[in-house]
This record gives sequence, C-alpha cells and structure tokens, in this order.
Amino acid sequence: MAFLKWVLLIFTLHSFMPTPISSNLSLNKEALAQIPLNFLEFSKKPEIMDWMVNIRRKIHENRELGYEEFETSKLIRAELDLMGIPYKYPIAATGVVGYIGTGKPPFVALRADMDALAMEELVEWEHKSKVPGKMHACGHDAHVAMLLGAAKMLQHNQNDLQGTVVLIFQPAEEGGGGAKIMLDEGALDNVDAIFALHVTARVPIGMVASRPGPISAAMGFFEAVINGKGGHAAIPQHTVDPILAASNVIVSLQHLVSREADPLDSQVVSIAKFQGGGAFNVIPDSVTIGGTFRAFSKESFLQLRQRIEEVISKQASVQRCNATVIFDERSMYPVNSNNKELHEHFRKVAGEILGFENIIEMQPQMGGEDFAFFSESIPGLFFFLGMKETEGAVHSGHSPYFRVNEDVFPYGAALHASLATTYLLQNPTKHISPPEVSYRDEL
Repeated sequence: MAFLKWVLLIFTLHSFMPTPISSNLSLNKEALAQIPLNFLEFSKKPEIMDWMVNIRRKIHENRELGYEEFETSKLIRAELDLMGIPYKYPIAATGVVGYIGTGKPPFVALRADMDALAMEELVEWEHKSKVPGKMHACGHDAHVAMLLGAAKMLQHNQNDLQGTVVLIFQPAEEGGGGAKIMLDEGALDNVDAIFALHVTARVPIGMVASRPGPISAAMGFFEAVINGKGGHAAIPQHTVDPILAASNVIVSLQHLVSREADPLDSQVVSIAKFQGGGAFNVIPDSVTIGGTFRAFSKESFLQLRQRIEEVISKQASVQRCNATVIFDERSMYPVNSNNKELHEHFRKVAGEILGFENIIEMQPQMGGEDFAFFSESIPGLFFFLGMKETEGAVHSGHSPYFRVNEDVFPYGAALHASLATTYLLQNPTKHISPPEVSYRDEL
C-alpha cells in the first residue's frame, strides 16, 4: 500500500517527529486505522516518553490547588510557546486554551484538569511533593503531561488537520467547578465535541473503560444548622435538644432513597458530618450536620434537593427546633453523560490502538466529575485509562498513597491525538460561514 510505504519513509527520515497525516487521505477503514497506530508509535519513542514524564514530575513536585495553578499554567504556556501553539490566557483565573489547525470549523476539544488535592503525600520517592499539605492524588499531573504529548503530535500535523483542535487545560476540577467557569468565559465557543480521559488504578494498563449515556452522577453538598435551646443534660425538660432533632433528621433523610425513589433509579443521600456539643453533661444550643446527595438524572437530583430541605426543616420543627439548610452551589455538578455517537467513535479509535478486547463497558459510578458541565453543553465523551500494574497494591484516587504508572502516557497521548484527528476527518464543518478564531496571549 503506497500510504504505508510513505509512512515508513517518513519514520525513517524523522526519528523524532510523528508521521504526518495526509489531508488527502480517503476516509476508508485502512487509512483511518493507520492514524492511531502512527500516533502510538511516535508517543512510545523514548525521547517523547521521557519528555512527558519530566513534565509530569515537575508538576507533581509543585502541586497547586484549584484556581491557584499559576506555576502549572506557566509551565503549560512555556511548552505551548516552544511548540508554536497559540493560546488564550487566563481563562477561569489559571486556565489555558490552545488552538491547533486551521483556526476554522469544525472544532473539537481535548481536556485535561490541572489541580491538586489538599492532602499530605505519603509516597516516599524522588519526586514527592515539595509543598506540604498538597498532593496530586488524582492524576491530574499525568493528564496535563499526556495532553501536552498529544499537542506535540497534533502541532506537527497542523497543516493536515481538517479543522481545529482546542486544548483545554482546566483549573479547579476538585470541587471548584472550573469547567463551569471556563464554559461561562467562552472556552468552548464554536466547539462541536469534547473528549477527556482520567487515569485509574482499577483497570489494567493497556485497557480503557467507558460507556454511552450517564457515566458519573450529578452531585451536590449541603449543610444544615439545627438550633434548639441548650442546658444541663440532667434536666432535659428545660432544653430543646438539637442533638435529638438532628438524629431524627438523619434517619428520615435515609427514607428519601429507600421509600421515595424508584429502586431502578440509583440515588444516594449520605450524612458525613455531625458536629455539636463539647461536654458530656451539656446539651448544646445547636448542631451542624452535612452531607452529599447524588443521582443519575436532573429530575431526580432536583427532587432530592427539594426533599432534603423539606425533611430537615420539618423534622427539626417536630422536635421544637428550627433549621437553616445551605446548599453549596459551587459544588453542584450535573450528570456526566457520554454522547452515543462519540462513544462509538471512541470505541473504534481505542480498538485500533489497544484492541477491541481491551475496551471495557463499565457501570456508571456515583462519583462526580465537573467535565459534566462540558458534556451538558455540547456532545462529550469521558473515559478511564487503565494503569493498574500486574503486581503491587492498588491505591485509588484521593489516597495519600496514590501512584501514577507513567508507562500509560503513550496510550493517553495517542488516544487524545487520534480521537481529535479522526473526528475532524469524519465530521466536516456544518457551518455556512466559518468564524475565524482570534488568538491572544494575555500574559
């Protein structure tokens, strides 16, 4: 096949650069199947692998919390500058949006989150956090490194891209709703589809997991202050006991799922905070409780929210107390739902890179993910990239012992680049008058 001979020649002549993807490729199965394999071969080159690993370790040593990722953002912009990739900054305080390709439709986005967690790293290794009390315990440092790896490959092929790839480096995924702020500030203007990955130690390396439809739940946090009248525990008749009221509230909240929700419509209400009193013989004036609620549909989520407020207020009233319920609006994430057509596209691309037998159709999970703001706005696809090793303990995300298997980087970078490139080839623009993208660097 002439194309394959040409590919081999390019690989021989360019030991450091990926195989260009010809804009004249016909959209046949063989040509499309070759694109992911070319990207994977390039991303496995030692010099590219070492480059991605080095970036990840720099970020890991100097981790930053949501909306504080100034040094991380600076590193990303420096790498984009070296590659000649234009970008917009700042978006949502520290976010960066890069552009590769024609600057015209169609637009497809790739997203990586940047923020760390407020926890102490307990993994002893050469590149342990240099910042006390902060750790990349969810793999966001790896996400950034792999997206930059994809950017390097895509930039080399920019003249062959049939549209524009938008690189989304997002702040504050861990409870800060950074995706919502980026969306409000126009990060996805004109974008037709978006893809994102997340590393997981629950799936073996060389495998991926996803599903069409809901993949993670809508989630929110709430807190309630239940006020009564304190006094000596030996004479409770002279008090209005908020501890008793809070206890009844907690039991009643569990009935929302067990007695009001459809058993086939998965929902969760969990109380994880109970604060009140400081002595064995004193009934306090007030008690504070807090928790989370989750659901897989917008309707169920809103119904839960309404009933949580009603149950807390009315149950407190039964016990002669009053209650104030506060919902943390910033923590409210919608359902993260994968577009069915994009999921099929993902399956084809991942199958070429990893083999179709290494694609897992997973069950939806109750964890929240703010990529949901993107996938609620435009068609989106979110998948998990396996990095579990055959031996050793498995520590999931948000553990102080969490480790990233850096051998997964070539797969993540190749999947990013392949998903975007083949999407553009298979989805020519539907816009009548393609809007030009105006790039700016707001340093």
